[in-house]
Amino acid sequence: MLFKKSLYIFILLISFSVKANFILLPMDETTQKNHLKAYGITYWALDKQYKASWLLNYRGGSFLLPDIPEIRKECQIRGVSFEVLSDAETQSILNDISSPSQNMETVVLEKAPKIAVYSPPGKQPWDDAVTMVLTYAEIPFKVVYDEEVLSDQLLLYDWLHLHHEDFTGQYGKFYGAYRNAPWYIDQKKDAEALAAKLGYAKVSQDKLAVAKKIKDFVIGGGFMFAMCSATDSFDIALSAEGIDICEPMFDGDDSEANYQSKVDYTRTFAFKNFILDRKPEHYEFSDIDMTEKRRIPFEKDYFTLMEFSAKWDVIPTMLCQNHTQLVKGFMGQTTAFDSELIKSNVLILGKNELNDEARYIHGQKGKGFFTFYGGHDPEDYQHRVGDEPTVLDLHPNSPGFRLILNNVLFPAARKKPQKT
Repeated sequence: MLFKKSLYIFILLISFSVKANFILLPMDETTQKNHLKAYGITYWALDKQYKASWLLNYRGGSFLLPDIPEIRKECQIRGVSFEVLSDAETQSILNDISSPSQNMETVVLEKAPKIAVYSPPGKQPWDDAVTMVLTYAEIPFKVVYDEEVLSDQLLLYDWLHLHHEDFTGQYGKFYGAYRNAPWYIDQKKDAEALAAKLGYAKVSQDKLAVAKKIKDFVIGGGFMFAMCSATDSFDIALSAEGIDICEPMFDGDDSEANYQSKVDYTRTFAFKNFILDRKPEHYEFSDIDMTEKRRIPFEKDYFTLMEFSAKWDVIPTMLCQNHTQLVKGFMGQTTAFDSELIKSNVLILGKNELNDEARYIHGQKGKGFFTFYGGHDPEDYQHRVGDEPTVLDLHPNSPGFRLILNNVLFPAARKKPQKT
């Protein structure tokens, strides 16, 4: 009897010692059923005030969460793979990550960032890859536009995404192909009415004011993420402050003579020495974009994520977390950036070596950060106006969409000074 009692106590002690204290959301290629929703689970846990860690370069950038019944349940509901770890197993993983011989790092995630998306009213989620993946991952966000930005409401948010906006006041350079389309006519009319309501004589003046407010948001410590035409048009608008670069069909009067010589590259975030496109019917803003300079067959259109030291260059490592280093290319109005026109203090995170083009770049401005990502939709190679929306249930492990979500969680990280 005494032996049975002792055995029972021993088994009980053993069960306590192997009791799970953590769950791991693995982010490698073979184990995780839904990479995109795993980010949503991590965001949800942070929003519930649970602690979380991002294990950089460990099994594709896995997430470590406390073993709480409601977190397990949420993973099961959303179809996210998880593994139960004992305290000893967790410590072993963390010890391995901390070893100087391993290019890995543990980053503590502190809070769920407040997310804003700069987008015109009435846009559907499938018009923009970021709103689409945020909705799919169940990460909450608020839509803001010119009125909110100009009334300093960006102060309420940590992270801002720029929809495929044209900050130059040229209506996306859609004039050549769509000037008679009802949606284009309505878009132009609505933009002019909004600019007038806000006290601006021209749409270009309104958009410049918005761009400058966004610039102030970043300098003050905000995180800004932009895709497609919002990337280069943002920088072009800043560089052309005080210069009329719009032709009469856009703003009612002639552009300024010799405006190219007056462009100020010191005002931009990422780009330098670019030449503006003067043709109103041409679907390009400048020579920053590589769309028309590409000679890459569809089957070879991939870009490579750069490898950084996880312990020394934590930020770029975080932004490049993925289960593959080779990401499928995809096009947009601004598909990729000419490497020669990128400022030297801006990091190239993803590059197509065949065409010497940057697809994914990152930099710091003041106390804040910005990331520019070329292309429209990572799972729609050549998205056109009116195309059907991408169904993310068919792409739950998309490497291209993962890069967007890396940026969404980036502000949650406890900051460490960059050492290089």
